[in-house]
Amino acid sequence: MNVVEPIKNINKVQDILKYAKQNNERDYVMLELGFHTGLRISDILKLKVGDIRDKNNNIKKYLILREGKTNKFKRIKLNQEVRECLKKYCVGKESYDYLIKSREHMNKPITRQRAYQIITEIGGMLGIEDLGCHSLRKTFGYLYYKKTKDIALLQKIFNHSSQFVTLRYIGVEQHAIDKALDSMNFGI
Repeated sequence: MNVVEPIKNINKVQDILKYAKQNNERDYVMLELGFHTGLRISDILKLKVGDIRDKNNNIKKYLILREGKTNKFKRIKLNQEVRECLKKYCVGKESYDYLIKSREHMNKPITRQRAYQIITEIGGMLGIEDLGCHSLRKTFGYLYYKKTKDIALLQKIFNHSSQFVTLRYIGVEQHAIDKALDSMNFGI
């Protein structure tokens, strides 16, 4: 089983974003959305330009979508950094265009498999292992939790059934287990 982890170092997240920004604007937008919103990759790939632009062609402050996995509506605030990124990226794009558009097809998003390849290739180039599509969402959760310690709100953001599930998802539980095992020393 391939287990993916959050990126626990903000400098590595910045390195990934910097690399993507310099090399592929579409991939950069996908990563920005993942790291800053905590959305699942499947929900990011479904987005069209019209979902993030208002009738005056301005980037919306809030993204409203129906989550694919839970079928629940979700409102996501797009922070200034993400909005600036989207503003530049959407110039000249039509509202019906997919945001993370495939180069292979007329107007289709990249596949989840391609998103996985992009994430793992960038991670490999930067020496970051155990990455996958969920790493973006997990990184958002991990860094938010480390900053705020507000597991209750993070549970709501992720629509998880319990705080335990959320802690396990972002890797905090495993970190505590690893730390406990490291502390076991009988001096023999």
